[in-house]
Amino acid sequence: MEKTKVLMVCLGNICRSPLAQGILESKVKELNIKVDSAGTAAYHIGNSPDPRSISVAKKYGIDISHQKARQFTKNDFKVFTHIFAMDRSNYENIIAKASSIEDHKKVNLILDDQNEVPDHYYGGAEGFENCFTLLNNTCNRIVKSLNDE
Repeated sequence: MEKTKVLMVCLGNICRSPLAQGILESKVKELNIKVDSAGTAAYHIGNSPDPRSISVAKKYGIDISHQKARQFTKNDFKVFTHIFAMDRSNYENIIAKASSIEDHKKVNLILDDQNEVPDHYYGGAEGFENCFTLLNNTCNRIVKSLNDE
């Protein structure tokens, strides 16, 4: 059976998707699941996550400071079994790179109710706290879903 590999994707890969990666990694330590993150834009390639994302993750015992931003590529469809977009815009950007129905089927919005994870880059610390809570709750659902596969 193919190893489960999950990719979290936002715009710049410094706020939402690094948080989602760290949260999910913390929940699947005992499972054979690889987690990574990427951004659809190239703004922050090689940068560490936003200090506010690092801070809120650290508050909950999760270290994401080692992560480095990278851009989503077509090759990610070959590597990952599940790709979660934080919002519709990034979902559309990912789907635009899909070259098959199989690629397309791997991509979903991270929130199962088709809502979007707000981008708090230009907001305050409370936005990052809300983002963490939202992602933590949805990662619980993702873990359950992956265990059911």
